[in-house]
Amino acid sequence: MIDNVTGLTCVICGTTYSAEEAGYVCLNHGNDGILDVQYDYDLVGSRISKASLNEDRDPTMWRYRSLLPIASDATVPPLTVGGTPTYDARRLAEALGISRVFVKDEGRQPTASLKDRASAMAIVKAREQGAEVVTTASTGNAAAALSGLSASVGQKNVIFVPETAPQAKIAQLLAYGSTVALVKGTYGDAFDLCMEAAAAFGWYNRNTGFNPYMTEGKKTAGLEILEQLDWDPPDAIFVSVGDGSIIGGVHKAMKDAQALGWIDHTPRIFGIQSAGSDYLVQAYESGEDVLTKPPISADTVADSISADLPRDRIKAMNAVVETDGAYLRVSDIDILAAVPTLARGSGVFAEPAGAAAYAGLVVAVNHGLIKAADRVVVLSTGSGLKDVASAMKAVAAAGTKPMVVEPTLDALKAAMKTNLTV
Repeated sequence: MIDNVTGLTCVICGTTYSAEEAGYVCLNHGNDGILDVQYDYDLVGSRISKASLNEDRDPTMWRYRSLLPIASDATVPPLTVGGTPTYDARRLAEALGISRVFVKDEGRQPTASLKDRASAMAIVKAREQGAEVVTTASTGNAAAALSGLSASVGQKNVIFVPETAPQAKIAQLLAYGSTVALVKGTYGDAFDLCMEAAAAFGWYNRNTGFNPYMTEGKKTAGLEILEQLDWDPPDAIFVSVGDGSIIGGVHKAMKDAQALGWIDHTPRIFGIQSAGSDYLVQAYESGEDVLTKPPISADTVADSISADLPRDRIKAMNAVVETDGAYLRVSDIDILAAVPTLARGSGVFAEPAGAAAYAGLVVAVNHGLIKAADRVVVLSTGSGLKDVASAMKAVAAAGTKPMVVEPTLDALKAAMKTNLTV
């Protein structure tokens, strides 16, 4: 029995549905009517606290089970999802001239991205409903996450990705045994086809910006950040943004923690987008209504945050506006430059989408949005091994290349005269 949820509320009109009657979206607003899960915080607070978490030996996202929309006895997937480290990157902070920079490394997840958190939640909710097949559309990471989590429990799944998705991500899907549809078109095309197929065949729909429970899985990254910083909130959190579900999840974590009295203020949240996929930056700068703003044509090296029309755009915009943050754009050149900078300054090897958050921090510092005394968290959403081709472009642009030497010590000594970097 799920007794900690009081209802699911439409982010547009405020209509609240009981957990039993709620579908994926609001009946009054169709696919745009994203729902937000509401909790009985008095009940939640009686079951979980900062003190109880301190004693909890479970390092995974399920340590927050009492603050998730699942039954207390729900069976969760066996893969270790969550519990990723947050590193104190002092050299990055020194280089930027600010107090502290922390890097949350979501590349340590089972399928190497933060999307595992949402997909773990999807598996629980799908099995709760007795779904035979689970489906999602993705630029790659959400697909790999659902594929891997499904494999861990033997759940049938169908994945839709653009034909242009990086080979490393497609390889994960095939290795896990998913039924994969490479769609000739954009992520938007893959998303639309997935939505049609799910409705036609009765599949459980895991899609971001449609299934309200995905935010709840992703918010556990934000809860971990707070817990790993001993519940002393940072001044700002930097999050790369595509569909907008991750930044919405981070915001939900902050609201939950404040409602439970675990923190006394919310960090400013900064959303970072590529200049080639800057729908939300455009809307933020112009004051456009994201409910009516038409899609753009997205094109960026950071495939994980490429979105013509962010599907969770209402929650994504609220995350920034309600915390006095900002949306910032960064160029693909800056994103690629951030890959080796982040790796060399913290040891975290991020894919372009993850490195985009750090590129955004650089822009924020340069524009005076971050002050010298500020403590900042950069959320690195996925491993650089997800997109090796882009990583090679990044290190080449940084002027880094391997030495090619004959197998003799003299040859090595000669090469090291001009190549030694340490």
